[in-house]
Amino acid sequence: MARVARHLRFTHSGRDHVLFGIALGAVAYCLFTLPDATAKFLVTRLPVWEVLFFRSLFIIAVCGVVGRTKLLVRALATPLKGPLALRGAITLLAWLAYFTAAKTLPFAQLTTLYFGAPILVMIMAAPLLGERVSRARWSSVGLGFAGVVIAADPGGLSASYATALVILAAALWAYAVILMRQIATRESSIVQVLYQNLFFLAGSGVLCAIDWTTPTSGELPLLLVIGICGGIGQFLLMEAARHTPASVMATVEYSSLLWAFVLGFAIWGDIPAVSVFMGAAAIIASGGLLVAMERRAQRAAREPAT
Repeated sequence: MARVARHLRFTHSGRDHVLFGIALGAVAYCLFTLPDATAKFLVTRLPVWEVLFFRSLFIIAVCGVVGRTKLLVRALATPLKGPLALRGAITLLAWLAYFTAAKTLPFAQLTTLYFGAPILVMIMAAPLLGERVSRARWSSVGLGFAGVVIAADPGGLSASYATALVILAAALWAYAVILMRQIATRESSIVQVLYQNLFFLAGSGVLCAIDWTTPTSGELPLLLVIGICGGIGQFLLMEAARHTPASVMATVEYSSLLWAFVLGFAIWGDIPAVSVFMGAAAIIASGGLLVAMERRAQRAAREPAT
């Protein structure tokens, strides 16, 4: 992973890497879709923190094999231990809140509330990162959220403990994205992945010691899938944060809903309703608007001043 990261940095410089980061982010969210769906299935029998424990364990093992001694030395020497630990804690809380809410909250309501996170990222990007959030970016993220609402059709949305949890998860994840952008410009992606999952392993390990359910032989391969896809997705997302402003990545996050629809059809044969297709069209349009906007900015940056 470290070697791949170096290659990506050296071959994509300047404004070109914003579009490259968008592509990395889209692939990352695609990879997150399968483990998220698998985890939603597993948490009906296994505690949420146990799924997270195995996921983190597998990811750390892969990091160790890839990075070896150099990764350990870098992880111990990094001056960003505080921000890395903070991001790990925030992401852990967001993950636990989301999947705890997922046990009782209908998928449509869960999805709509959670996808408020990109809007929160846009709000925080200017004061915390100094990013200039243009009207085009606001239009893109607004169109994407409208697509989520249309596709999910969260009729009958009401206040409850579960809705409060998923709103909390969205707010925590939004701040984690801001932190990821701040850290990504100063530290390698594989170190970020290692720190995040070490923190997850420690936190979930404490909870596993209190409440443990032994996975069955059929559940272990599913836990492995969560670890592999989750680890690669994390690495690509952190590489995307290195190349792409947080306000741009906010729109890219909506692509995960499209991947969820595709996965539902491919694996379970779910035929989406008309509203889903309408919402998907809006999400695709928001992505197209984002790419067109960034390409236009790219061309303008290349034109000589007159």
